[in-house]
Amino acid sequence: MTDRFDLSGKTALVTGASGGLGRHFAMTLAGAGATVVVAARRTDKLAETVGAIADGGGTAHAVPMDVTERDSIKAAFDAAEAAAGTVGVIVNNAGIVDREMALEVSQEHWDSVIATNLSGVWAVAQEAAQRMVAAESGGAIVNIASLLAKRVSKGIMPYTVSKAGVAHLTRSLAVEWAAHGIRVNALAPGYFETDLNRDYLRSEATQPMIGRIPAGRVGDKSELEGPLLLLASDAGAYMTGVVLSVDGGHAVNAF
Repeated sequence: MTDRFDLSGKTALVTGASGGLGRHFAMTLAGAGATVVVAARRTDKLAETVGAIADGGGTAHAVPMDVTERDSIKAAFDAAEAAAGTVGVIVNNAGIVDREMALEVSQEHWDSVIATNLSGVWAVAQEAAQRMVAAESGGAIVNIASLLAKRVSKGIMPYTVSKAGVAHLTRSLAVEWAAHGIRVNALAPGYFETDLNRDYLRSEATQPMIGRIPAGRVGDKSELEGPLLLLASDAGAYMTGVVLSVDGGHAVNAF
């Protein structure tokens, strides 16, 4: 049974892999046997991800990619294929968030978040799918949505809209691309502790929010590994168009 989660012989590309959950996703795929191509604008940080994967016995390559630029995406895929062959697994993780109340959100703020979090996901998915179709290889695309694709939170309106868009984009692409052997699913994480948010999530200010999570706590990033591998591997071969919540029950709690 565990063999169905194995990614040996496959090449995976992870966007936004310079740190945080993106780096962890890349290391998870490498741990399952995939050759991993890590992509981000911050190429200096990508070297750290490649090093961490190598230290764990895996194989990784770094390519620069700006998901808001089509030419950059194409160049990154060209480099990935030259280094590791046809990409069969995509983790569309790149994303940004800025806190600002809706009355103050500028057009520039809105455009920036949508360009990265929604249009960027679409552009990477389309580039990947076009190459998968040309290679007749099929593949798995895992978009990273959010708990906030289903709920809203004050002060991050463009982000919540973008993630709701990612969820529906995932379903739409799944319907169109299934005939080509391409599965398109999404992970919708709740609140997970990372180096960037650890102090915030452990602060007194966040305790009322954490108290509304049925599981009674935030997630540990290791708890995303199984769901990610399910969607990326043959273990999820009959799954497409799924937006998989991994949030301790937060999305279904009405209070």
